[in-house]
Amino acid sequence: MLLFLDAHQDIAWNMQQLGRDYRRPVAETRALEVNHPNIVETGNTLLGLPEYNQAGLAIVFGTLFALKSDPKNANEFHQGYHSIAEAHEQYSSQMDFYQRYASENPDVFRLILSKTELRDHLALWREPSDTLKPVGLIILMEGAEGIVSLDELPEWWARGVRTIGLAWQGNQYCGGTGQPGPLTPAGYDLIDAMAEIGFVLDISHMDEPAAFQCLERYPGQIVVSHANASSLVKGYVGNRLLSDNLIKALFERDAVIGVVPCNGFLNRDWLQDGGKAAVSLSKVAEQIDYLCQLAGDALHVGIGTDFDGGFGLEHVPAEIETVADLPKLLPFLSCLGYSDNDQAAIASGNFLRVIESALPE
Repeated sequence: MLLFLDAHQDIAWNMQQLGRDYRRPVAETRALEVNHPNIVETGNTLLGLPEYNQAGLAIVFGTLFALKSDPKNANEFHQGYHSIAEAHEQYSSQMDFYQRYASENPDVFRLILSKTELRDHLALWREPSDTLKPVGLIILMEGAEGIVSLDELPEWWARGVRTIGLAWQGNQYCGGTGQPGPLTPAGYDLIDAMAEIGFVLDISHMDEPAAFQCLERYPGQIVVSHANASSLVKGYVGNRLLSDNLIKALFERDAVIGVVPCNGFLNRDWLQDGGKAAVSLSKVAEQIDYLCQLAGDALHVGIGTDFDGGFGLEHVPAEIETVADLPKLLPFLSCLGYSDNDQAAIASGNFLRVIESALPE
């Protein structure tokens, strides 16, 4: 069975803020949430342990994510932070949640902190079994506002964080989505301190000038957990997606980019162009192929779904009913000439190569 790695899911945020329990099958969660007001905001869930197993989705980069308080984001489910201290508290609470939940439910989620744990987990998934297998979690801090001081970076590493992205929106470290700006002095200090410890740097959501500065400065492993090529996205305006110049620079640094199967990341005009039914996984395959053509190989592209990351069933390509449908992408890649080895690299191998190199023994 071909294994998948998903480089971006906001698991703790959804389970804490929305009360979702990803042990359940997707259908059960949807039934429990019928007429629930959070569906208006987030859409129907795509995630559940049985569906992870059906997809062969063995490993997920589970995020620590908190939302800055903003009137545009205000509702009863988005408990935004007003200060760095509050951000730290929310990020820390999510890390505690992952540790506690994995300890109490090792048959559902398992934290992966080392090369040995990664290899053991992959071996488990490659063994035939009639029982559901746990999903391995590699922790990604999305937005670094939870870091109060550089002195606490070793503590975050010890607790399990292996990847850090500096921004979601703009912050004290750099510009971000909708809020442009370069790396600040604090941003430079942060990536220097991250490099000393060995974190993987995720440049998703960073404004382009800040991303280029990171590519020049950061000596360690770099990924883009979830972003698409902006040049393929009809109607796109903004600083969230990746320009060709930035993509080429990322590939020169051996970075891996996780393509996002979200309709708004494939066609900004998707609603007026026919809605969900008019968006196919072929658009995701086209994104992957475009990136592979720019890289000159199939070794620098993966998948970062961001599923349940503020959107759900209503906002993903027509072929996707749940995360179990990720393998439906593979025939589209076959039609574009991608071999079985290429598809295995894209499904999980490329991100595994990067993250394994950064994990301690």
